Amino acid sequence: MAPQTQPSASGEGKGATLPLGVKVSSEARVVVHPVVLLSVVDHYNRVCRNTSQRAVGVLLGAWKGKDLLDVSSSFAVPFEEDAKNPGVWFLDHDYLTAMFDMFRKVNARERVIGWYHTGPKLRSNDININEVIRRFVPNPVLVVIDAVPKELGLPTRAYVSVEEIHDDGTPTSKTFAHLGSEIGAEEAEEVGVEHLLRDIKDIGESGTLSHRIQHNLSALKGLDTFLGDINEYLTKVVEGKIPVNHQISYLLQDIFNLLPNVDFDGFVKSLSVKTSDQLHVVFVASLIRSTLALHSLIDNKLENRLAEQKSEQSELRKEKEKEAKEGDGDKDGAKGDNKADADADAKPSDEKKK
Repeated sequence: MAPQTQPSASGEGKGATLPLGVKVSSEARVVVHPVVLLSVVDHYNRVCRNTSQRAVGVLLGAWKGKDLLDVSSSFAVPFEEDAKNPGVWFLDHDYLTAMFDMFRKVNARERVIGWYHTGPKLRSNDININEVIRRFVPNPVLVVIDAVPKELGLPTRAYVSVEEIHDDGTPTSKTFAHLGSEIGAEEAEEVGVEHLLRDIKDIGESGTLSHRIQHNLSALKGLDTFLGDINEYLTKVVEGKIPVNHQISYLLQDIFNLLPNVDFDGFVKSLSVKTSDQLHVVFVASLIRSTLALHSLIDNKLENRLAEQKSEQSELRKEKEKEAKEGDGDKDGAKGDNKADADADAKPSDEKKK
């Protein structure tokens, strides 16, 4: 069922969308903001967590030139599909139109630029869903966002629909072509993400070093994965399983050219000096930390000793006060007994007189 009202595909602001009939370049890059990732993860946790379903929504943003798509916002769309029959699915067009009208009142520069789902991979009915989104934007971009990533790397993969021409003369069919994607943020978003990470993970003075080591370890694991992919690609090229791609070869050559010459004496010396300086700073910091810890220990012992002396003095004072009260009670008792004896002696003398 087609929507009754459709947002403008051309966009009011300059560069909001690509002109009608202009295809998305294969060199285009999709920049996803952290706010979009947080919104998608929240959508997934509310609707699809612990299920086999996927979350589907609409991406908002604008084209900055012909090769850069800035995805700055998103919103969820009610979506259902049959797990057994992928051809049976439902996307609420009326809800999409109403939500977009409200978003346009807040930020008129944002336009529908595509859609997302939490995959984590492409599915057979994605082409059909993409055709529905084309009623709102002529060149929609699909971003598959893995809400529960199990591998290191970016959780986003961007695609655009293209027509595939067959060599046997059969009619063309539509498929998805991969686009480059990255995570980008403005300064305000970076500050918000840092505060959010501080709330999630308590990074104090004692946890900063361990946190940096954890990030470095994750980066090294990711580098090892990428080097493994490069090795696998080059091995297949040498064995003749896949043809040579000169563009990839040029990029690999650029990577090799950026590698430092570790046999150069100046590089070895500068690396040794920098390492020695860092170790010296670590050594001095350890000495200062040990000295401060020893000083705190001494202060703690002095405070405990003073507290023990005060407690002993207070106990002695209480015991003295208790003994003084008991002594006054004995004196009062003795006086009462003497008075009673005197009264008893005075009664017989009075009787004799009578």
